Amino acid sequence: MTYQEILENARTCSGPHCKVCPVCNGRACKNTMPGPGSKGSGTVAARNYDAWQNLALNMDTICKGGVVDTSFTLFGQKYALPVFAGPVGAVNLHYGDKFNDEEYNAILVSGCAKAGIAAFTGDGLNSAVFTAAAKAIGENGGKGIPTVKPWDKATVFEKLDAAKATGAKVFAMDIDAAGLPFLKGLNPPAGPKTVEELKEIIEYAGVPFIIKGVMTVKGALKALEAGASGIVVSNHGGRVLDSVPATAEVLPAIADAVKGKMTILVDGGIRSGIDVCKALALGADAVIMARPYVTAVYGGGEEGVKVLTEKIKAEMEDTMAMCGVYSLSEINRDMLF
Repeated sequence: MTYQEILENARTCSGPHCKVCPVCNGRACKNTMPGPGSKGSGTVAARNYDAWQNLALNMDTICKGGVVDTSFTLFGQKYALPVFAGPVGAVNLHYGDKFNDEEYNAILVSGCAKAGIAAFTGDGLNSAVFTAAAKAIGENGGKGIPTVKPWDKATVFEKLDAAKATGAKVFAMDIDAAGLPFLKGLNPPAGPKTVEELKEIIEYAGVPFIIKGVMTVKGALKALEAGASGIVVSNHGGRVLDSVPATAEVLPAIADAVKGKMTILVDGGIRSGIDVCKALALGADAVIMARPYVTAVYGGGEEGVKVLTEKIKAEMEDTMAMCGVYSLSEINRDMLF
């Protein structure tokens, strides 16, 4: 199966909100709600994509050369490249009813593990979604990161207990999900968390914990104070707040503040191995891609996940070699024009 075939297959079963564009730039779906598009003006997802495209790389082939190594280690787990599939919830509502969340996560987690990477899995209104995703992660050697919504403490603890029992070794919380329209006014409620509340949750988890949805240096320092092992620089594709900056625009300052003190991942508009290299050059340790992996699952199942991952890896290898770097540790801002 080729990547083009994956796109063509996905177009037969995705939608109506997702158009399965050749490259997802956030424009065709724009501000469709619910759906993959942005909130309000519908410009944030497009701004994310554009920010990565506006960065240029410096070529340097006057160098020793060698074999490019894209391998990456996160909390003791080694991966083929510093790329993770992103958490997606309510896929049947947002992307088409070919899969429900449990089916989607089972394919995604297994496919990612076989491809040498891992998936962040989503949470939802149905508590079985989070538990089933964590179970799939446990069945795949703990390679995956269950991502819980910022529910009330009792609900979060209950979900963490269920996930730990399945063998999950790392957790995340998408703290900005409190702004998602379909989570407002629910019981149990989802809402913001204080540093003290996060600290209690992280201590209860007892394993590496990642806070997703950090967009400022102040937020990164709060996550560090709370004891988070990592953060994800993410604006939820603009679905939680309109008129926010692109993740690429805020990443450098955040990296300058907390690099080396915690793991930094970035999400939003990253679509290729070239973009991955740009993100690492700006200071990220790894990246998350959500929408491309939705298309991969809808268009090719586990094979789709494999094909997409191999495509990204090949793009990374080519970019690194052409820029004169042969390991992730060599990537720095000198690579950027």
